Amino acid sequence: MRDLPVGNGRLLINFDDKYQIRDVYFPHVGQENHSEGFPFRFGVWVDGEFSWVHEDGWNRDLRYLPNSLITDVTLRNDILGVEVGCNDLVAGRENVYLRHVKVRDLTNSKRDIRVFLHHDFRIYENKIGDTAFYDPDTLSLIHYKKHRYFLINTLPHFDQFATGRKAFRNMEGTWRDAEDGELHGGAITEGSVDSTIAVHGSGEFEFYYWIGTGTSHKEVAELNGSVLGNTPQTYFSESSKQQFEDINLSGVSEGVATLFSRSLLIVESQIDHGGAIIAANDHDVTERATDHYSYLWPRDGAFVANALDRVGRNDITRKFYELCGRIIHERGYFLQKYNADGTVGSGWHAYWDKYRSVEMLPIQEDETALVLWALWEHYEKFSDHEFIESHYKFLIVKAADFLAGYRDEATGLPKPSWNIWEDRRGAHTFTCSTVVAGLRAAANFADVFEDAERASNYRTAADEIVAGMQKHLFSEQLGRFLRSLQSNGDESLTPDQTVDASMFAVFYFGCFAVDDPMVVGTMNAIEQKLTNADGGVARFENDGYMLESDGIVGNSWIICTLWLAEYKIAIGDLDAAEKLIEWVVDQALPSGVLPEQVDPVTVKHLSVSPLTWSHSTFVATVLSYVNKQRTQKE
Repeated sequence: MRDLPVGNGRLLINFDDKYQIRDVYFPHVGQENHSEGFPFRFGVWVDGEFSWVHEDGWNRDLRYLPNSLITDVTLRNDILGVEVGCNDLVAGRENVYLRHVKVRDLTNSKRDIRVFLHHDFRIYENKIGDTAFYDPDTLSLIHYKKHRYFLINTLPHFDQFATGRKAFRNMEGTWRDAEDGELHGGAITEGSVDSTIAVHGSGEFEFYYWIGTGTSHKEVAELNGSVLGNTPQTYFSESSKQQFEDINLSGVSEGVATLFSRSLLIVESQIDHGGAIIAANDHDVTERATDHYSYLWPRDGAFVANALDRVGRNDITRKFYELCGRIIHERGYFLQKYNADGTVGSGWHAYWDKYRSVEMLPIQEDETALVLWALWEHYEKFSDHEFIESHYKFLIVKAADFLAGYRDEATGLPKPSWNIWEDRRGAHTFTCSTVVAGLRAAANFADVFEDAERASNYRTAADEIVAGMQKHLFSEQLGRFLRSLQSNGDESLTPDQTVDASMFAVFYFGCFAVDDPMVVGTMNAIEQKLTNADGGVARFENDGYMLESDGIVGNSWIICTLWLAEYKIAIGDLDAAEKLIEWVVDQALPSGVLPEQVDPVTVKHLSVSPLTWSHSTFVATVLSYVNKQRTQKE
């Protein structure tokens, strides 16, 4: 789990709950983690006593300064009698991470205090062939391999340094060398290497520390010169300001308003400069999955982009839509997920059915549909005709033609694909709802460009899916929608009666009116079957993913809880919606970070954090709430 991310779209630094740097992503958000999740240690030595800040004995308060991505961290150790205050940021225009460190001796004496900063780079995500050395040209430490350079410096200049071997035979690293208060390592080491620096002081003192990141020695040397020339404090005085539209949140609590603003900043930190909206950048997940969440899922991306569009950040979302135009498959769909640079990510959806010896499309069709839906919402707000025109033929038409054609002739429903949760194939209620929204969006675009035949075809296809949903996915007996018609490994489909929170889509995407008895029955089932004792909402019945506690339907998910809140807002029950929104506020860390899911018994954060989708859904739901509140008053 990651408590504090700081980044600028090219360089992302993540801290864990012990205030250790755990992830160093460059040159893309989510792509190339040059620490592989291993900790960069931070320690203090006082008159012969030493402690790393991740150890017992430290009280840690990890937050951000208001309205910025500058951290506000307090570390206190009463046994050592010392308090350390830290502010961290990544510069907006330069790929440099900076920390301002303020040390205070709580004994009011002039004891000798030494602060140690350790670096465990694993450049290009492996520990082979790295070099760490003291560079006399810049008077700094530099780690490098091939086209990746990391320069480490402080002001005032650090008093000691060491480079050495780590994770090799019995060598643990230079961090062990630091624990006696003295560094004895070499001036250069190659192979599996780390480094540590020390800054000495007494009483109350402060210093600045930075890591410049680039692709050559020349580049990081220039960054170092820029920090020294501009002075480090200048970067902190130029605190990042929110660039979002002025949203009137007078009708919500202070906690909701604070998390709303924080969520926007956290979301922006998880987006690559090339447009990829990354799901989560928490490397800990690799320990259980041998993979991670540092990918663009077009579905997540579309939801996030929609929330950002609603607060006026079309400068970000246009890059996302442009990337979608570049990566869409020639056959008109998006694959499961993509790396930050737009290359295809890892996946587990098969292309080939080895039992029937036929092709299978390795897709979640909702991902394709949602991009069209979000793009139309974008156009309605910004009316950027020229931008949309450039994407009409090769993104909108290509995707809509696929959605309209990839359907079962007998039912009118989309052919089987993978569901939103990526764990089963079939014709899913959520998928059908998003395809309707995507096709109607495409029809609207066709109207804009006076393409009458396509507009008619897309609307007809959407209407046929709605009719098919009512006929084949609604259960008269249950009085609600089914989760899906689930694939059986052959041509047959079996009704899946599982209650699933994603079925909120039937009203959210306009397939059926919110007061339609079919919708009411479905949403009542979601609320009754999936609400945990803590007030959060599970994904679906008997959800075993990341389950740790017994006797619950499944862990509480941030997005699923907010989907129920969207329903309460839509029907005008703002008191119930407010309760669900406040539940989300209660799950946030002091820093404002939200996870993917929460154990409803222990309140433990599970899976990854921050989850970009959790934060964007909070933003979108709060906007829905304040808009409904305003219309009710009118």
